[in-house]
Amino acid sequence: QVQLVESGGGLVQPGGSLRLSCAASGSIFSIDAMGWYRQAPGKQRELVAGIGSDGSTYYAESVKGRFTISGDNSKNTVYLQMNSLKPEDTAVYYCKTKAQVGLRSSDYWGQGTQVTVSS
Repeated sequence: QVQLVESGGGLVQPGGSLRLSCAASGSIFSIDAMGWYRQAPGKQRELVAGIGSDGSTYYAESVKGRFTISGDNSKNTVYLQMNSLKPEDTAVYYCKTKAQVGLRSSDYWGQGTQVTVSS
């Protein structure tokens, strides 16, 4: 019903930047929130940043001041600008949206995109 397509991952050196994109499509009535999670090998998936339909944002302490989340409501797309990347940012990054399809609000996940920070 809702598909999320992520792009923008890759290999970058420490201190470098990447921009992730996530586009939602399908029978979407409205989007309540979108966010980015990440999961490193052997670790639990964690919320990195989120943005609400009102534009309010949330950031994990570990990325504050380095990552910026933004959205384009007209395109049902969310972006994550990642600057000053560190090796500990290496993970698979997943996009998640809470969207209304018909009368039901549900969570939908993207397939994930690998981000590797290494020299």
